Amino acid sequence: MEDASKQTIAHEVGGINDALRFGLNGVKSDIVGVHPVQSTFQSTKMSQAEMKRRGLAMTYGSAFPLKMDLDSRMLARFQRPPGAVSSSMLGLEAVNGSLDDFGFEDFHCLNDPRESETYRPADMHHGMEVRLGLSSGPVCPSFI
Repeated sequence: MEDASKQTIAHEVGGINDALRFGLNGVKSDIVGVHPVQSTFQSTKMSQAEMKRRGLAMTYGSAFPLKMDLDSRMLARFQRPPGAVSSSMLGLEAVNGSLDDFGFEDFHCLNDPRESETYRPADMHHGMEVRLGLSSGPVCPSFI
């Protein structure tokens, strides 16, 4: 007798194609790469990180960059459950040294979605179901 799991058919054969939840599929974004300035910025950032790793390995020994990578991976996994307070990843920013960088996302007065009249607070139960793989869709459908 064959196993029952081999006889069942996957529920979503073609994958998830929900334009209202996940947006429209854009062919141009799949074909066209990133902007040249953005690719230069990313490659420069990666080369600087590699030089920093080599310098730390020469100064403190080869185990120190490995310990830093382990700490970064542990801190990257820590997140708050979805809800009213978003996860700030303060520990990861401290290890990576990005606390001193002030980006556009750090300026809260511009386009804060929580200040919008169409903002809907996150459902913590649905967010945890998505994170654990029990449900599909965005973790937080934040707009009506």
